[in-house]
Amino acid sequence: MIDIENMSILVVDDMKSMRLTIRKMLKNLNLGTNLKFAENGREGLEILHNTKCDIAILDWNMPVMNGIEMLEKIRNDKAIRDLPVIMVTAESERDIVSEVAESEINAYLLKPLTLAALDGKIRAVVKRVNNPEPVTRHRLKARELEEMGDYESAIEQTRIALVHKPSASRLLRQLGLLHFKVKKNSIAEKCLLKAASVNKQDAITRAHLADYYINKNQFEKAGKYYLELLSLSTKYIDAGMDLAEKLLIRGFRRTALDIFSRVIARSKKHNAAREAVIDICLANNEIEYPRELLEQSIKENPSNYDMVYKAGLVHQEAGDWEKALTYFIKVDRHVRSHVNAKLQIAKIYYMNHKILKADDYLNQILRIDPGNEEALALRRKI
Repeated sequence: MIDIENMSILVVDDMKSMRLTIRKMLKNLNLGTNLKFAENGREGLEILHNTKCDIAILDWNMPVMNGIEMLEKIRNDKAIRDLPVIMVTAESERDIVSEVAESEINAYLLKPLTLAALDGKIRAVVKRVNNPEPVTRHRLKARELEEMGDYESAIEQTRIALVHKPSASRLLRQLGLLHFKVKKNSIAEKCLLKAASVNKQDAITRAHLADYYINKNQFEKAGKYYLELLSLSTKYIDAGMDLAEKLLIRGFRRTALDIFSRVIARSKKHNAAREAVIDICLANNEIEYPRELLEQSIKENPSNYDMVYKAGLVHQEAGDWEKALTYFIKVDRHVRSHVNAKLQIAKIYYMNHKILKADDYLNQILRIDPGNEEALALRRKI
């Protein structure tokens, strides 16, 4: 039982002014006598591992370790996994928090905080902890049985919990994962599909479905869920990139390109993601999409001559020699020591029987790199 007036509260927020504001509010509300403070999730976890806390109030947006990352650490730590957590978030971050709202957060507060909102949320959370609903009791009993290895009994307890809350995606997901453990994969799949259908923000279930379909080599189905995952969270960007490459290799071009587009749009390192996608596509003989990406990249940053050079290679691969030549010459004019651009120019001039121009560029290459084998081989043909 939590004594609401004498409880221990951990407040984690990187802004000193917000920590002081929450401290003042809690004192005015006469909530808790033992208040602890941390500037980020990492410091907050250290406090939790060394001191008993009854409830935690976490800010979502913090450096070092944000609120969601800290929450994941809490829920995966057997010693503190049942700690009640209230997440504080700005209105613009509401969709991000809702990604894990059903399964992980006990409550959340929108900024700016008010005394009434803080008081109401804390009292509601404490009341639920002190007087757990039947669904909570059965869910926790199922978890205990699962950890003992009694999966069939855990399934039964989860089914009973669902009677009390039939549309809880967390319970439906857990029922599915338990059926995987008893090798009833078709039932497990149905449970996960239902969980995904009742909660459009449930990223965790979608990740399990995607992994299930990848293991069954049903890559296009996996791709569908990765598209949804990438709309919900940025944590799946690297895995999405890997899956898109597999889809591209296996001929599921449209789905692969859709995932690549979503990855680029969602990545914080937008340009780096676009360049990585371009390289993957080119390595797998996909020409049209990287050509579009390169044109877009060059339009945004005309002086990125690595991209200009790649654009030349793409147009060359597509058989548009004139366009390719334009890009290679642009690189050569601005990066005079770019041997590869000079070599491509020489090859195109040679192919077009402009021998003197080809020879001029070969001479430039050999002055920079006398042992360049490709240039020497082309010189012998002239």
